[in-house]
Amino acid sequence: MASPFAVIFDRDGVLNEDYGYAYDPAKLVWIEGAQAAIARVNRAGGLVLVATNQSGIGRGYYTEAQMQAFHDEMRRQLAEAGARIDAIYHCPFHEDAAEERYRQADHPDRKPNPGMILKGLAEFGIAPGRALMIGDKDSDMQAARAAGIDGYLFAGGDLEAFLLEAAKRTGLPI
Repeated sequence: MASPFAVIFDRDGVLNEDYGYAYDPAKLVWIEGAQAAIARVNRAGGLVLVATNQSGIGRGYYTEAQMQAFHDEMRRQLAEAGARIDAIYHCPFHEDAAEERYRQADHPDRKPNPGMILKGLAEFGIAPGRALMIGDKDSDMQAARAAGIDGYLFAGGDLEAFLLEAAKRTGLPI
């Protein structure tokens, strides 16, 4: 049996439209091909993980509960489409956080650091060579490199088509 594999997605700008600190479930707009990309990974037997910086929590723009409601809506809509996210990792920490409990410079989970990716790999027993990350910022690519996985910079378009090309280059069975 082949070892498990995972696709790790950044959230804003990759799975959903990034309109700046997305947290309102009523404003969730999927990127073209995002739901299909997630479903494709699911059907291939892979895990779908999300690693997302959420400095808006630390900055006081919204709460962790509001972010969770956004994630719940993502999961609800995915379930309707026959797809699922296996785990979502978020980092509310930022050096300029309004709330003291979130104020930390260079938190190990905040991309470009690899903490969220490493947690996901460890939690699910994924070897770095059996994972890839799709993100829309250089910090996503830096985090992927630091975690020892392939990273692919998504500049827009159809996420499913982008995923297929990335998986082929990494050698994942999608």
